[in-house]
Amino acid sequence: MKLISWNVNGLRAVVGKDAFAWLGEQNPDFLGLQEIKVSADKVPSEVYNLGFENISVNSGLRAGYSGVMSLAKFESASFKSQFFDDDEGRVLEHRFGDIVLFNIYFPNGQSGDDRLSYKMKFYDKFLAYINELTKQGKGVIFCGDVNTAHREIDLKNPKSNAKTSGFLPEERAWIDRVLESGFIDTFRFIHGDVSDAYSWWSYRFNARAKNVGWRIDYFFISQNLKSRLKDAFILSDITGSDHCPVGIEIEL
Repeated sequence: MKLISWNVNGLRAVVGKDAFAWLGEQNPDFLGLQEIKVSADKVPSEVYNLGFENISVNSGLRAGYSGVMSLAKFESASFKSQFFDDDEGRVLEHRFGDIVLFNIYFPNGQSGDDRLSYKMKFYDKFLAYINELTKQGKGVIFCGDVNTAHREIDLKNPKSNAKTSGFLPEERAWIDRVLESGFIDTFRFIHGDVSDAYSWWSYRFNARAKNVGWRIDYFFISQNLKSRLKDAFILSDITGSDHCPVGIEIEL
């Protein structure tokens, strides 16, 4: 099964750029989109013709902000996850068999101390929630824009960003705790310490052409799914957003 995650930074914008043309070649079974910035009733009709039978949206309360959307070729129980007061439309939870799959747009902490505090509370509550799921014997997968680069290898300029939200010690330490809890960063598990592998580039200073980026989009899986993981990848050639898609192949 192929699962792909993509922060589209505006669903209507990528549809207008024909930025889903790559789907035929990749043929994913699941596509998790973040930052769709559109309510469910205003999703472009083209999205319903991409070849996915099951589509769910969590658009939140604020128009033109945040929002996640999941498209799947399999049936699952899909709902807005209840681990956090999700009025910003950040989480979709999918359950099928013994698998719990999350499509998440994690908060950004760059706009001030209040938002950084919100982000860290979100992080902590989510980790507690998925740890409880693994204790129940569930296989857990979560994907999306985590909004934090874990290690210095995960961004081009770690020294100059040491005091920037997205690379703060407390944010990076949370990913440490995720790994200590038994979850696997699938890209690093497959590819090791390969460098210059990023998933987000600023629109400024021609950053993408220069590959001055950050790896902030991830697929994590629980330890009990490790033997089923077959591949992990970053589709850096796909444009249309300031992020590119990331994905995994896994037996489920």
